[in-house]
Amino acid sequence: MRILMPMMSGVSLERVTRRVVLDGQVGREAMLAHVAEIAAATDLPVSGDLENGYGHEPKTVAETIRLAAANGLVGGSIEDATGNDSDPIHDVRHATDRIRAAAEAAHSLSVPFILCARAENFLHGRPDLKDTIVRLQNYQAAGADVLYAPGLTTKEQIAAVIREVDRPVNVLAGMPGLALSRDELSALGVRRLSTGSALARAALGGFLRAAREMADAGTVHFVDETAFASRELVALLEGFARSRQR
Repeated sequence: MRILMPMMSGVSLERVTRRVVLDGQVGREAMLAHVAEIAAATDLPVSGDLENGYGHEPKTVAETIRLAAANGLVGGSIEDATGNDSDPIHDVRHATDRIRAAAEAAHSLSVPFILCARAENFLHGRPDLKDTIVRLQNYQAAGADVLYAPGLTTKEQIAAVIREVDRPVNVLAGMPGLALSRDELSALGVRRLSTGSALARAALGGFLRAAREMADAGTVHFVDETAFASRELVALLEGFARSRQR
């Protein structure tokens, strides 16, 4: 069995669950080591969640882009979140300067690198669609290749963003409350989908449900109900190993 994906993208929460570090506290060095492992393990192009660029200043964001490319990434996202709960989103002018620096770094590389600019309003208690669109328009003008406003959950919100920008739009399909299918999102004009932390949360959720069943009921029904058969898992891993040897 082989599961085909056109590309892979790392996400910050997956690093958190793997390294047992709080989300947003994975440093740049650890992130680069992690994405280098992923890039080396697959023939697919790999894009990374570069969070806020691991610094507030444009020059730091630009350096993160260059380092990400040097570690095997062919794309990455930069968000306008500050990491400060009392002031969670960068001023739009400063945020735009950060995207401009990232875009200049990305487009000066010797290899193609797709820069995704993220407007984080909806993830930080600021569901201001008008401001989100203005930010995305600014990021587009600053040189972003893809635009992304994680947290949109309705057709109307997504369609409004797509109407007002002239770059491919990414949507967070792993967002609770977003019930639209891939085909429905494509029909709206969405060009790229992310699952965010959904797969990592699904895997961890399965583990925790199994652990709770054993602890609370003393049973292991999960083995027959949800666990992947050992034979299938071995076949999948062996197939992967063979593909890497070609």
